[in-house]
Amino acid sequence: MEIQKGAIVKSVAGHDKDRFYLVVKIEGKRAYIADGKRRKIGCPKPKNFLHIKTTNKLVDLANYRTDKSLRLLLHSYNYKDQETPEN
Repeated sequence: MEIQKGAIVKSVAGHDKDRFYLVVKIEGKRAYIADGKRRKIGCPKPKNFLHIKTTNKLVDLANYRTDKSLRLLLHSYNYKDQETPEN
């Protein structure tokens, strides 16, 4: 699958390796990614396409406008061994 806005991606290089993010913007050969915790939606991290791997999941960005909703979306990806939070 091609990297595009709304895709859930996994970082494969850098200090954030093996973490999942949501692509909020594409510019040139960089994807701007956010997770709602370390990288907020208002200040996404630029990441080279070579350093991320796409999943088969694509979401509508309009449904994830807050950092909390983004954290809840990515929780099941980043913490597979733990239960989903109630709040």
